[in-house]
Amino acid sequence: MAEKLQSLLAGLELADPVKMRLAEDLQRILKSGTHIVNGRLCVTGYSYGALYDWDLYFECLALAHLGHVEFAKNGVLTFLDHQQSSGFIPRVLAAPWQKPGQHFKPFLAQTAALYTNAAGDTEWLQADVLPRLDRYLTHWFSEHYHSKGDGLPVWNSADHSGMDNQDERAGALNSYVCQGVDLACYLVREFEAMARLYHMTDNARAANKHAERADVLRYKISTRFWCETDGFFYDRNVRTGGFIKTKCASSFAVLWVGAASLNQAKRLVDEHLLNPKEFWLKYPVASMSALEPSYRQSPYDYEACCNWKGNVWIPTNYYIFRGLLRYGFNDAAAELAAKTLAMLMNNDTTREYYDAETGKGVGLDPFWGWSILGYFMQIEMQGRTFDQG
Repeated sequence: MAEKLQSLLAGLELADPVKMRLAEDLQRILKSGTHIVNGRLCVTGYSYGALYDWDLYFECLALAHLGHVEFAKNGVLTFLDHQQSSGFIPRVLAAPWQKPGQHFKPFLAQTAALYTNAAGDTEWLQADVLPRLDRYLTHWFSEHYHSKGDGLPVWNSADHSGMDNQDERAGALNSYVCQGVDLACYLVREFEAMARLYHMTDNARAANKHAERADVLRYKISTRFWCETDGFFYDRNVRTGGFIKTKCASSFAVLWVGAASLNQAKRLVDEHLLNPKEFWLKYPVASMSALEPSYRQSPYDYEACCNWKGNVWIPTNYYIFRGLLRYGFNDAAAELAAKTLAMLMNNDTTREYYDAETGKGVGLDPFWGWSILGYFMQIEMQGRTFDQG
């Protein structure tokens, strides 16, 4: 194992201190971050062993760079084991708490496609994996999440969105009020992932159906969420139909999926993302605009959750980085990759999230989960990526 890791790291164009950090983190993952769940070896960034939905995708992206793609397959199958007849899949497993009403965020098909493409293995799909993935996706458009019937589902809450305490954007628990820009973007990527999976299994009809659904939803994102006056993509309140005018990093997911027109992308990036008064703080990208009334770098004492009201989180940095590359903002992408790496390395260990004003690590210490993806952003500038779309 050690010889394989040294050989793999030697082939990466990374500074020696970064390679040493990655070697330390991978050892922590294999020692403390792997757990047997339903008879499979699964990975998590949390020492208490809980498995989370979107964490799985970003963790597996990072681990693919380190030669470990098997955790993606194991994670997908383990979550599918818990699928209900309605198609519902809980977004957290092996935890002492439950998240009732919180369907697995739209990342499961992407994780399946990540493994299938990287491993060149389609045999595992031949059973009933694809039909079960279809049922899980269909559940997002059931009455539970899609009462309005306009093709734009809602989050159960901020907690459901993964951005734990952004209640002013995505609502309190069980509010079902926010038609999320981010949610729609993740669904576009899920439809595209399903299209790729069906192509790999020679089902052109199903592949084309999912590709068409992605295109339809991408168009809805560009028209329904865009505010021409502000030059920003806002979530919508499903009950009032109005914009939820809280600027958060989640809206930059439109760049990741190519849902913005060139003019929309330019305004979004120039006026907001690169604005040092909003998101481009000393260590970008702030998870909430610094101009928002509730912006802060620390949670309140009574909040038993992580802070998404201004801190930097590597997964959002990553998908914003991929979006910048997609639209040709290469200089901004390179700067984001460099500042993310500097922030990571300025701390003695990899951390769960970071202070956007100081770069200081926050949360779990050490953390071997999705944050390690930040070490690979500069490599991906050269075209080596496992993220598809």
